[in-house]
Amino acid sequence: MSLTVAAITFGIVFLAELPDKTALASLMLGAKYRASYVFAGIAAAFALQVGIALVAGHLLSLLPHRWVEGVTGVLFLAGAAMLLFHGGDDEDGHAAKEPTANSFWKVAGASFVVVAIAEFGDLTQIMTANLAAKYADPLAVGLGAWLALCAVAGIAIVGGQKLLKHVPMKVIIRVAAGVMVLMAGVSIFQAVTG
Repeated sequence: MSLTVAAITFGIVFLAELPDKTALASLMLGAKYRASYVFAGIAAAFALQVGIALVAGHLLSLLPHRWVEGVTGVLFLAGAAMLLFHGGDDEDGHAAKEPTANSFWKVAGASFVVVAIAEFGDLTQIMTANLAAKYADPLAVGLGAWLALCAVAGIAIVGGQKLLKHVPMKVIIRVAAGVMVLMAGVSIFQAVTG
């Protein structure tokens, strides 16, 4: 397992997940229910979503190397565009049905369902698949992505509003988009030069 690949994946996914609706859902769930219960459900949902992304990335990696680099570059550019043009939207389409009790299983289960649905086909899942296709190290990519997603959820649950007091959401979105454009440029360059 490459720690460099895990660190690159962590950085990219962490920045892309910060402005995501899942972070807002984590913040709201964490404000209402016991943080550890919410985090357990969210971490399990992220593990499922990362696993799906790794399988998709493996399938993408079966293509010839130049094609993988080209597709990865285009998808990173699309991801950057999504962040820049839709990153500030306040989507409320993933509201959870509130658990009727504060038991571990009900709170963790509700948190799992909300995040599993919200993250399916999400930008960070697509990016994880791209990184899995780009690097032949699914364990490093999976670990980096899962830790990044869990870190953002943890920050959102514990202190999301404090971060937004110090760092405007527009700055976070622009930094994430900039990193994705850089990764797209590297991938497209490698696709062209072979």
